[in-house]
Amino acid sequence: MNAFVLGMRLLLRSGRRARVRFLLMAFGSALGVACLAASLTIPTIIAASDARVTIRSVQSAKNSNAVYQEFLDPYGSQPLRRIFIARTGPGPLPVPPGIKELPRAGEAIVSPKLGEILAANPHAAGLVPGRVTGTIAPPGLAGPDELYAYIGTSPDELTGAAALGHFGTEYMQHELIEPSTLDILRFTLGCIVLLPLVIFLSVCARLSGESRARRLAALRLVGLSAKDTLRVNAGEIVVAAFVGALVGLIGYLGCNEVMARVGLPGLHWYPADGRPEGVTIAVCLLGCPALAWAVGQISARRATQSPISVRRTGEGKPPKKYGTFLLVPGLGIIGGYCLLSALGRDPSGDSGSAALVPGAVLLTGAGLVFGLAPITSWLSKRLASTSKSLPLSLAMRRTEVDPGGALRVVTGLVLLVFGASLTQGVLIELDQVSRRTAPIQEYSLPVSQLSTQQRTQLTALSGVQAHGLIAPSWIPTVEEDLPRVQGVIATCAQLAAFTKTTHGCVDNKVLRIKDPTFLFDEDARPGASFPFLLNSGRKLVVPVPQDVVTVQAYEPSEFVGPSLLIPPSLLPQGTQLADSRFVLVSASDPGTVRAVLDGIGAIAPTASVEPVGIVIDSLAQLTVIRSLLVVGMVLGLVIGVAAFVVSVADRAMERRGQVTALALLGARAGTLRVVQVVQVVLPLVVGLGAAIVTGWLAESSYLITGGGAVHWDWEGLPLLFACALGVVLAAAVASVPMVRRHIDPEHIRRD
Repeated sequence: MNAFVLGMRLLLRSGRRARVRFLLMAFGSALGVACLAASLTIPTIIAASDARVTIRSVQSAKNSNAVYQEFLDPYGSQPLRRIFIARTGPGPLPVPPGIKELPRAGEAIVSPKLGEILAANPHAAGLVPGRVTGTIAPPGLAGPDELYAYIGTSPDELTGAAALGHFGTEYMQHELIEPSTLDILRFTLGCIVLLPLVIFLSVCARLSGESRARRLAALRLVGLSAKDTLRVNAGEIVVAAFVGALVGLIGYLGCNEVMARVGLPGLHWYPADGRPEGVTIAVCLLGCPALAWAVGQISARRATQSPISVRRTGEGKPPKKYGTFLLVPGLGIIGGYCLLSALGRDPSGDSGSAALVPGAVLLTGAGLVFGLAPITSWLSKRLASTSKSLPLSLAMRRTEVDPGGALRVVTGLVLLVFGASLTQGVLIELDQVSRRTAPIQEYSLPVSQLSTQQRTQLTALSGVQAHGLIAPSWIPTVEEDLPRVQGVIATCAQLAAFTKTTHGCVDNKVLRIKDPTFLFDEDARPGASFPFLLNSGRKLVVPVPQDVVTVQAYEPSEFVGPSLLIPPSLLPQGTQLADSRFVLVSASDPGTVRAVLDGIGAIAPTASVEPVGIVIDSLAQLTVIRSLLVVGMVLGLVIGVAAFVVSVADRAMERRGQVTALALLGARAGTLRVVQVVQVVLPLVVGLGAAIVTGWLAESSYLITGGGAVHWDWEGLPLLFACALGVVLAAAVASVPMVRRHIDPEHIRRD
């Protein structure tokens, strides 16, 4: 009989326990492959978006019958890109993907999302002058939520026009995520998803390893060759892995169709972008069974080479300690960078750290996985020899004999906590790079584009702390080289909200502004007078006083440079300064910044908003990265929890004979439950403690070599401890039901 067929017959006729084991293996493989497909498709989604953006990018030329000008403005917290096109002569024009022809003067073609905004908010019509005549198709958009428009106009309306050449280029432009940041994202996702995933798939392939080894040893003793014995074992494992991989891939395809329509914060994609490529399908359908086959071959080798020792239950060999030594170079590199920072030295900027730190992180993670079993075995042996408690002694002896079983139960959760610490460091570093270091964020808008009602509504926005006006003094012509100053129209309280410190401010009085960190304005001499143009056409003449208000401004800021503080009470009733800018201020955390920008977009959709010191593309990029890291953490959580559930369920089935024997000898159900909980909690506490320490050191080394202001994430430690405590409590509670009250002597019969 063929060995593979024999394996299938043994699977189908070995009773309920074997079928449950097969379903657990298939379920674990399905879940793992679904997570694998999701993680491998993330770069594909980003690449598809970048490819569409690149082939539609506008390129200039020397001779053309049309000119164009590109504008990038924030609409709320989203970037709005508009391409104005004007014909200068007859002849055909190049056409970008997604539309049939370029719009003529007075026409516009917009993305579906921008079309929805224009239909829902009539005040936003000023963003797209002209009549909307069409919609851009998916080939011409980065994603379904993009705000994009082609607008036809006349040449004299464009101030910075360039000759229109063609659309598309060979080089990537306007990437969704910068290449250097994308490399960091890939490495982080690999640590928090792929590394636990490999462990999880290996765990699924080794379910009920002890009973299967005894069964294979029995086949070997009745005359089956070693090669055929391995084939029998591989048949069950590979079939379960392949069935699980097929189900997981189908499940991912269905999930992609749903998630593509729902999207993530800052990232929406078309369903076709998220469908796996041929390489991804091959990795899922072939790689998962291949990994299961390799694990099965290794786990069944002892049963084929020494079947008698497998059939005779005795003391097993202690786990090898070689894997623990991986922690030495990993922690050595990580600890070295932390020590340099603690001594006051800055190791950032070193080219070697770009390779050393990721390598050290991988070595430390691998050391956690392979070192958990020998460390747990050693600790269990010490506790068992000193403990006088029966439940603790039973649990420790069991863990000492079979530390690998505990390893399979808790490894996924340990790697999850280690990856969470590393993810915190990546988020902190990206946050330092992409946002202002100042605690405040300013938003500057031209007063000429705002009505009185809009200004009132903007000052009442949630998150806005204060407002003020910035205006230059009036001069007859720009060509004349006349003295000129800038003035701030604000109260003392408003000025204090925009600056670090203020001294000597008096309300309802014109004051000279002095900032010791900047050069003093030579034009603002006491006794001189400067006219400021009002929107009524009249001029407000402001003399430069002797009195000074000393301030220290943030950088960058609209309040860096003004020389005069003008009280609002000095302005005539119902007037404003012409050519002034309306400036708002809020806290600088990304959530508040996005909320304020969204509020500004809803109140004044056509106003040109300048978030001082922020590139709106960077803000959108940070949102995408946060979303993808959250997805990675969710996948890691699913893998860790699934590994725990599958392993605990299999462990309960595998240990039923031993539990029954202990119950028949007089052990109480409560004692057995305590034993079960301790067997899970001890390696989990050891692993999570090591994961918190090593993960925090890895995070710190990454922050230190990144060159940011934050080197030690003390605020993240309480969160890690809280997560670890929650994991331990949840694991302890979940382990209790695995010991049943019903005692069945059938479980201890000889097979």
